[in-house]
Amino acid sequence: MSTPQEQIQNDLKAALKAKQSERLGTLRMLLSEIKNEKIRSGDEVDDDAFARLVRKAVKQRQDSAEQYRKGGRDELAAKEDREAEILSAYLPQAVGENEIRRAIEELVASEGLSGLKGIGPVMKAMLARFGGAADGRVINQIAREVLTGS
Repeated sequence: MSTPQEQIQNDLKAALKAKQSERLGTLRMLLSEIKNEKIRSGDEVDDDAFARLVRKAVKQRQDSAEQYRKGGRDELAAKEDREAEILSAYLPQAVGENEIRRAIEELVASEGLSGLKGIGPVMKAMLARFGGAADGRVINQIAREVLTGS
């Protein structure tokens, strides 16, 4: 089984042969981000770090697309959407909200956490448990609902 970086390099070669310029540029950007992270950390990029990088890149594209739409630049928004879709293919299978909720409820019950003070420990435990397979915003939202009872 190949690493995500090897998979991206293979997909980059395929995009180059197929002359898919948009896909090629997006994959080159992602490889660049991986190499920069490797330099920053001084170590190989593990699966969790890779998922964080991809999720960050997808979020940047989504935010840019939203801004372009507000500015009436639909053609640029569409380009950002296509890039986000290309990058999303490299994200691990997302964990469902029900599974996250169940895990948070179990943790809250076993640790006796309550109120907003419990969000920190819940976030730390859930991010460690699910890694790149869960979005931090979703975890935070569910944790708030469970801890505050709303």
